[in-house]
Amino acid sequence: MTTNPTSTEPDDAFHVFDTTLRDGAQREGINLTVADKLSIARYLDEFGVGFIEGGWPGANPRDTEFFARASREIDFRHAQLVAFGSTRRAGAKAAQDPQVKGLVESGAPVVTVVAKSHDRHVELALRTTLDENLEMIRDTVSYLREQGRRVFVDCEHFFDGYRANPKYALTVVRTAADAGADVVVLCDTNGGMLPAQVLDVVSAVKRETGARLGMHAQDDSGCAVANTLAAVDGGATHVQCTANGYGERVGNCNLFPVVAALELKYDRRVLPAGALAEMTRISHAVAEVVNLAPSTHQPYVGVSAFAHKGGLHASAIKVDPDLYQHIDPAVVGNTMRMLVSDMAGRASVELKGKELGFDLSADRDLVGRVVARVKERELQGYSYEAADASFELMLRAEVEGSAPSYFRTESWRAIVEDRPDGSHANEATVKLCAKGERIVATGEGNGPVNALDLALRAGLERIYPQLTSLRLTDYKVRILEGRHGTESTTRVLITTSDGGAEWSTVGVGENVIAASWYALADAYTYGLLRAGVEPADG
Repeated sequence: MTTNPTSTEPDDAFHVFDTTLRDGAQREGINLTVADKLSIARYLDEFGVGFIEGGWPGANPRDTEFFARASREIDFRHAQLVAFGSTRRAGAKAAQDPQVKGLVESGAPVVTVVAKSHDRHVELALRTTLDENLEMIRDTVSYLREQGRRVFVDCEHFFDGYRANPKYALTVVRTAADAGADVVVLCDTNGGMLPAQVLDVVSAVKRETGARLGMHAQDDSGCAVANTLAAVDGGATHVQCTANGYGERVGNCNLFPVVAALELKYDRRVLPAGALAEMTRISHAVAEVVNLAPSTHQPYVGVSAFAHKGGLHASAIKVDPDLYQHIDPAVVGNTMRMLVSDMAGRASVELKGKELGFDLSADRDLVGRVVARVKERELQGYSYEAADASFELMLRAEVEGSAPSYFRTESWRAIVEDRPDGSHANEATVKLCAKGERIVATGEGNGPVNALDLALRAGLERIYPQLTSLRLTDYKVRILEGRHGTESTTRVLITTSDGGAEWSTVGVGENVIAASWYALADAYTYGLLRAGVEPADG
């Protein structure tokens, strides 16, 4: 790629085009408000993509309002706003087509026009002739160019159309380019292509037409990222993606692995300087806006993307992290994590201890005890790979002789009362000792675990006001395989936040309430430890 040596910005030689607000919003379960779209647009511009496709103005009031507000409320620093629409109707003129006029009235400096490139779609879906389809493309692109708009043309179902009638598909590309389209985008609309096929087709189209080409890949075959990179290998200089791969059916090409591969593997400048280090944060921020949990195993940005569990891996990473990591996670704003489980060896525990601030390398006996303790506890049903806070408390108990203690439990109980009207009452009572004081507290909640949580808070918040900032953000229950029928062991994982960070704790018991109590006790103990509160005997 060509870059401007006097600028920190990528130049126009390669485009990163984001369509989260249009194509990504078609994912099942995503329903974006105008405010949501404005928030995501700000994040994408901050990340440094070159183009943000905002939607189809005129097609629905929400997209029309988005374009009106975006032009007033967002000062785009890196991206240009793109309006999406279609070629004019058959038999009409682009200058009189209301849909085409809506694209101009949106005020967007760039317009993407979707056009048919598969002969069968022209005849069956548009119900017009192949020649008229070409004229629709030519007229629409020419008119938008006359209105001062930059135009990209999305050739829908291009790869299927090229397979069925390569001569016509190539004519569509030439027509769009000759009419003034800056980029002709080859769309794998059904998502069924494979990388070798994409490389062959894109290379051939580039050779035959000389047009500037882009790639739009759906992920139905699980190859959208690979297909997009194959298109780049074939000569494409424009890639269309969505944040976190959101999109219809199984999704679109994922923006983040594509830009990371281009920057780190292809050595292409496609983002502003320093933007790649913000990638993990941007990915998670967009996930929050669309109200979907971030994928833990997403490449580059997932919380597990650089997590290591096997003892063999840990031994190698202790020598050199590059032995089991393809990049330094900090480059994309992520971190390496060591998972401690019954697969752990000494190296895993040493590295995890170092991550938590403990140098265990000089005490082989201590490391051996921790490894044995982990294996023993996991045999009982505990899982420390997803409960770092509980592991740290256990590690501190081994290193310091005892775990930090802020209260002592005398007893607890939870009662569920079924009433004749079908309603339920959930009440819990806890008896504790903290700072030499005996405490009896009760709580009523929408379930026995919630009641237990509220009772524990009621008993401790007066003595430890730091607990008022803690919130339970996730709660998971798993019934482990039992040996005595219904007497199965239960494991509970709780995630807690203090507004600045999150941590997870684990509890195992003969029932869900007992397991929840142990996880809750660890969660609040760790929260007080994080807050810098000095441990106090009960």
